[in-house]
Order: sequence, then structure tokens, then C-alpha cells
Amino acid sequence: MNEGHSAFLTIERLREMIKAGNKFEDAMENVRNSNIFTSHTSVPAGNDIFPVWLIEKYFKKIWMEMNISRDQFIDLGRDNQPWGEAFSMPVLALHLSKGANAVSKLHGEVARKMWQFLYPGKKEKDVPIISITNGVHVGTWLARRMRLLYEKYLGPEWWYTLDDPEMWELIERIPADEFWAVRRHLRRKLMLFANERARKQWLTTSVHPVQIVASGVLMDPYTLTIGFARRFATYKRGNLLLHDYDRLLKIINNPYMPVQIVFAGKAHPADEPGKMIIQEIYRAVKDANTGGRLIFIENYDMNVARFLVQGVDVWMNTPRIPNEASGTSGMKAALNGVINFSVLDGWWAEGYNGHNGWAIGSKNQLDDPHAEDVADAESLYDTLEKKIIPLFYAKRNADGIPTEWVDKAKESIRDLAPRFCTRRMLKEYMDNLYLPAMRSKTR
Repeated sequence: MNEGHSAFLTIERLREMIKAGNKFEDAMENVRNSNIFTSHTSVPAGNDIFPVWLIEKYFKKIWMEMNISRDQFIDLGRDNQPWGEAFSMPVLALHLSKGANAVSKLHGEVARKMWQFLYPGKKEKDVPIISITNGVHVGTWLARRMRLLYEKYLGPEWWYTLDDPEMWELIERIPADEFWAVRRHLRRKLMLFANERARKQWLTTSVHPVQIVASGVLMDPYTLTIGFARRFATYKRGNLLLHDYDRLLKIINNPYMPVQIVFAGKAHPADEPGKMIIQEIYRAVKDANTGGRLIFIENYDMNVARFLVQGVDVWMNTPRIPNEASGTSGMKAALNGVINFSVLDGWWAEGYNGHNGWAIGSKNQLDDPHAEDVADAESLYDTLEKKIIPLFYAKRNADGIPTEWVDKAKESIRDLAPRFCTRRMLKEYMDNLYLPAMRSKTR
């Protein structure tokens, strides 16, 4: 079961087993022994909790069919909240699963602390929720030109050893000029994509010209390009970059070392604060003072995401620790030679090795959210000005290739690709969760 949303399937399995003649206790054991639960979020909004009266309204017939009492049924997901008695989907899932996991090492620590109350007598570190960090499907997210480069220098069989660190050591064989040529091609491809979308919008005659400009028609194929694309939940702090607006303008409008930043994403329809963050960003994008250096690509979908994770130079992520359970966009970007620039939360807390990208802020969470925003914004600007921008522009060889940048991008691929691919992830699921459940004896 992926997240608590699906946990009612355990109730149906119980009902079917009891209807087939099993006792409630035996059915519970059988269901538990053959269920696995993966938690994907620590944010309260991502964990469905219903008032008990709602469960009573819709499930009374079910517990009567199961020949159990109302209290026995409610106990399966009971979770007392400040506002009253509640029925929690994650609690239901954990009660009726043999194995449970979080989706990164840091998320595992958060989840064990979060659900410790369900395991009285157990220390936090002993709560039976393991960590299996997410991975991404290479075939879906890898650019064609990058794949051809890998086939040429990693060997034709590279595809079958994606999770082998030794195979990825061969990334050093790729000449800097060929690597950089592919990266420039992918950046140009992103810009052509944005321009064509803008042209189609213009033809509809229903879009204001300012919106056309804001969608990327002034993007420059030779400018350092940073991508920020995701769901605009408040904890992701999509507006952190705007914290010191005047300083941001100086960074992006530097005539000798300019920067362009591409935003994309959506907020949940019910998330009003998330929508307000998008509005704040869009106002900045349309501001004439940004000179077209800030871009917002609308109607974010999988196709837009593919162009972004392949075409930008830097992938930025700014969640508030420890709310990012894992995140996968940065993994997709890394496969394509894009370098990560992120808060040390989720997967990046274990992915960052000091050489394969840049960190925003520190691992230490501050008690005051405003003070944390100030500190992280300062770190973000400082890293951009003193490390990222000079590395991209100032350190180039006679052929105009930023060789140290290429080295860093190759280090990112070498270190991250084998650790954060689906092949590694599935092996861990099989070894640590699925096979033990399949081998469990059921009555």
C-alpha cells in the first residue's frame, strides 16, 4: 500500500476472509502477514484522518458483516486528535501490515518518531519502520542524447547494471567537450520548447503579451539556467528565492554572468497558501525589472517536467526540514548531468557528498521558522554568488568549456545514478519487505 489513502483495502480483505469462514483474529493475522505499507509524507495534510462519526455513518454495515463490535472496528485505526476521537488511515495501514517503510533515511527517522505511540514499550529507534529511499526510472527521464553518450563510453551493456557503482566510474571516460556539447543541446532544446509553447499561446489571442514574455521567450541558450519545478506546498518554500528581491535582481541581471530561473508547478486546488506563493512568484516573473530572467512555465505536467530536468544546469529545492519525505525530481535531473542545489532534506540529505552539488543552509533545524528562512535565503544567495555562478562562467578553458563544472556534473552522475535508480530501490523492496511477506505462513 502506497500511503494511507489505500488502507481501506485491508478492511475489504478482512471482510472477504471472514465471509469465507475465518475468525476475525485469524483474518487479521493473514491480512497483516501479506500487507506492506509505504509512507510517503510526514506532512499532516498528506495523512487522511476522519472523524469517528463519519466512519460510523459509512461502515456500520461492514463491521456488522464482519461480526465485530463498533469499538473493535474503530480500534483498527483509532487516533485521538485534539479535536476529538478520530480514525487514521496510516494507523489502519500500520496495524494491518507486516512491514512498513519510509522513503528516505531522514524520513525514516521522522516516521519512527511520528508513529512511536503505536508501539508502546519500544524505543524510537526500534519502531518497525525501515527506510528504503526512492529511486527514479532511468528510461523515462534520461534524455536521448545523454543515453547515446552513455552507450558510447559506458558500454552497450550499461543499461543492465544501473545500480553498479563500478560501472558508473566509467563516466570519467566521457571527454569534457562531448559532455558539454550534449548539455548545451539540452539547454537549447528546453528553450525551443518554451518558445514554441509561447507561440501557440499567442495564436489563441486569449493571452496577454506580458504572459507570453513571462513564459520564456527571452530565455538565452548561453545563460546559466536554474530549474525549480514541483507542487507548490507551503513547506517547499517556492518563494524563498524572493526573500531579498533586490539582491536577486542583481544576481540575475549581472551583464557579465547572468542567471535565468525557470519555475513550474501547481498547487493543490484546496491549498490557498500554496496558490498565494505561485501568485507571488508570478508577480515577480512579470516585473519588468527582472528583464525576462525569471520564467514561469504554466500547465506543469510530465512532459514539461522532462524538458526541465534535462535542460536546466542546476536543480534547486528549498523545503523546510524535515518535511520533504524524499523528492525525486533532483534524481531525474542528476541523471542528465544537471547539478543539485538543495536544502539537506529528503533524499539530498543522504545524496550530498560535498562534491556532487551544493547544499542550502545546514542540517540543523531552527526553532523559529522566520529565522530559518532568513538563514537559508542568505546561504542560497551566497552560494549562488560565490560558488555556482563563478564556476559556470569564470573557469573555462581555451575552447570555452567550463571544465570544473563538467567535472562536478560527472561526479554527480557517478555518485548519484547507482544509488537513486529504480533498480536499486526495487531490489531493496524485494529483499527487505516483499520476499519476507511472501514467505510468511498464513493459516
